[in-house]
Amino acid sequence: MKNRHQLMLKDIHIALEDVTLLALDAEVNPGEVLTVMGPSGAGKSTLLAFVAGFLAPAFAASGRVLLDGRDITGLPAERRGIGLLFQDPLLFPHLSVTGNLRFGLPRATPDKAARIASALAAIGLAGFGERDPATLSGGQQSRVALMRLLLSEPRAVLLDEPFSRLDSHLRQEMRQLVFDRLREAGLPSLLVTHDHQDAAAAGGPIITLE
Repeated sequence: MKNRHQLMLKDIHIALEDVTLLALDAEVNPGEVLTVMGPSGAGKSTLLAFVAGFLAPAFAASGRVLLDGRDITGLPAERRGIGLLFQDPLLFPHLSVTGNLRFGLPRATPDKAARIASALAAIGLAGFGERDPATLSGGQQSRVALMRLLLSEPRAVLLDEPFSRLDSHLRQEMRQLVFDRLREAGLPSLLVTHDHQDAAAAGGPIITLE
């Protein structure tokens, strides 16, 4: 078990043109996944943007985001220590698989080559380092994206419908891999999804936005 982190959302209120989109208060414990569900337009992705630090200026937002007791609400996105996993793996097409993973590693990491080799083995992709990401299957790309995220050593993770583009068999496999890894790393995570099976697999509390 690595460091154990905690994410707190205190009195979050987000509005657009004086219309309240969402109001919530939540605590996400180490290794726990808080699922936020609701129809399109309910404010799920807007909440993630607020927590991550790139909410569009058109929105009016108040409340605080605390990570390990530290208020990060005013920090720029790159200094918040929050990792993101999206619907698409968003691997860099001009970099090899190894290059993508190296990008995730903090600059001062010792013996990067060994860390990357070990990371590839952990996701069943030993020997894939020199491959072009475009030659990987969708499931393999998703695994590389997950490992790049974990190698960046975030203190909390945001998941924006990360399984929605996968077929049903792969979806089940990726859910287990992602949630197991986040639990092992002790990372508090916020999952946005339409899928009740995602929420069930996450196994944490569920908030439904109207």
